[in-house]
Amino acid sequence: MEKKWHIMQPDIESIQNIKRILNCDNIMAVLLANRNIISKNNIAEFFHASIGSIRKPFLLKDMGSAVKRIYEAIINNENILVFGDFDTDGITATAILVEFFRYTGAKVSYYIPHRIKEGYSIQPFHISDSLLPDNTNLIITVDCGSSSHDAVKAANKAGIDVIITDHHNISDSIPEAYAVINPKQNDCLTGVDDLAGVGVAFYLIISLRKHLRDMQFWQKKPEPNLKKNCDLIALGTIADMVPLVKENRILTRTGIEIINSNRRPGIKALCNLCGIKDSLLNGEDIAFKLAPLLNASGRMAHAKVAVELLLTKDKHTAGKIAKTLIDMNLERRVIEQRAFDEITDFFQRNNHMLKLKALILSDNRAENGWHPGVIGIVAARLVKQYHKPVILIAVTNGIGKGSCRSIPGYDIYDGLKTCSDLLEGFGGHPMAAGLTIKAEKIPAFHKSFEDSVLKTTKTEDLIPVISIDCELDFDNITDTLLNNIEKLKPFGTANKEPLFIAKNIKVVSSKIIGGKHRRMLLKQQGVKTDKLINAIQFNIDINKPMQNHYDRMAFHIQWNRWNGSKTMQIIVEEM
Repeated sequence: MEKKWHIMQPDIESIQNIKRILNCDNIMAVLLANRNIISKNNIAEFFHASIGSIRKPFLLKDMGSAVKRIYEAIINNENILVFGDFDTDGITATAILVEFFRYTGAKVSYYIPHRIKEGYSIQPFHISDSLLPDNTNLIITVDCGSSSHDAVKAANKAGIDVIITDHHNISDSIPEAYAVINPKQNDCLTGVDDLAGVGVAFYLIISLRKHLRDMQFWQKKPEPNLKKNCDLIALGTIADMVPLVKENRILTRTGIEIINSNRRPGIKALCNLCGIKDSLLNGEDIAFKLAPLLNASGRMAHAKVAVELLLTKDKHTAGKIAKTLIDMNLERRVIEQRAFDEITDFFQRNNHMLKLKALILSDNRAENGWHPGVIGIVAARLVKQYHKPVILIAVTNGIGKGSCRSIPGYDIYDGLKTCSDLLEGFGGHPMAAGLTIKAEKIPAFHKSFEDSVLKTTKTEDLIPVISIDCELDFDNITDTLLNNIEKLKPFGTANKEPLFIAKNIKVVSSKIIGGKHRRMLLKQQGVKTDKLINAIQFNIDINKPMQNHYDRMAFHIQWNRWNGSKTMQIIVEEM
């Protein structure tokens, strides 16, 4: 696939200003300018802001009425139900609330719908079919609920109050709940729109703890230290791919520190099975090792398995559950790969479809069809492969459940809004969403959505761009630079790991490891020194000829830590 290499060109005056403030080298100043970390306040906030610096949670719309209602439920011994989502964000948000309520002595239970049998968020049938625990007085949603109008109406009719905590986009109106805490509401002006669902849940318990303090509740027991909950926030925030800036950066960085200093049994069990050693977990470990394991429970069985892992205090129980998640994830990878191979083979045989600006496929096979739990991951892989918005729809009994993934520059949630008359329901973010549709409406939806993409994208939008921070000769790769790059962590959305370009690279030696990775020793020709640097390129096509010289190379640089020592290493991204 054709790719455009773009070297960012930050403002020279900004670079000089950063160098004066930090007394740093030019490369570090360029990296900060590229991330729009320019002013003295921006720099101080980025490097030094603590959890005490987050904006006041009780200023969120409806927060006051929510905490007062929850306080009444606690002191009156009402039955509180936490209703969560089945992904890592929803799982961690559920665990945070349940853990806090248990500490207060409240009567609390939780409910997470089965991804395949029940679908996303709270629905009217949860109320009418008595799926929820008996005598529920108050429902608090986490990471869902902003579009659940009918379910809230059913709950109101049944005499159950509903408090919604969520971070998903709101289409037109909000449900008639007792309170709706969602920073994306138009009249919620707190500026924390980018919080994950677990972040919104954390803001709720901060505000609730304060209200309980005001009501002298903590005279009976010590006030809880909520900082320790940041381990769960780090998991949910990184997994949900929200921007890792401002509050999200503070909470995530704090959470990683907590995990590395005092892991809860469930996280420790997962880390042990993944080979993540004490004090060495980073954001990439959460994104690529822990989050897939937590998500596997909701994809392959039921997400309550992962919630119990995070809530348990028993090391033996944690170990057993962690092993179960490992097994589920192995099964998920096999099923996912089968679907991915099937779809890419289909496009090879129907190459004309790749001329469309959006790729929409559905499957209605009763046996050996797409597993609804993995189509979101498959869609994301197809986006990476073809650089187009992708929607995969698994149809069962005439109803399709779709997973949607997008490319930078196209808001897939807005695209679904233009086709909402053809959908039974939808929700999500600009880059990822879900939908429900009747099978007979899929062809019309396909045309309508394609028209939407045609109207809002240009040809160049469908060409992937490799955004490179700056050119970096091997001579300038030093221990100091690597240490400075580590200070930029955690990396993620809106704070990408620095990507560099070097030219005229010779492969001194190489070998294939793990069946699909190429380990190399590299040297840059035409520079002052003959510095040799270890490098690795992951997931290569071993059937393609391997060159020994590259005109240009895009790469990250990292410390490779092993057995107590560390060595410099290049991670090759593009050649």
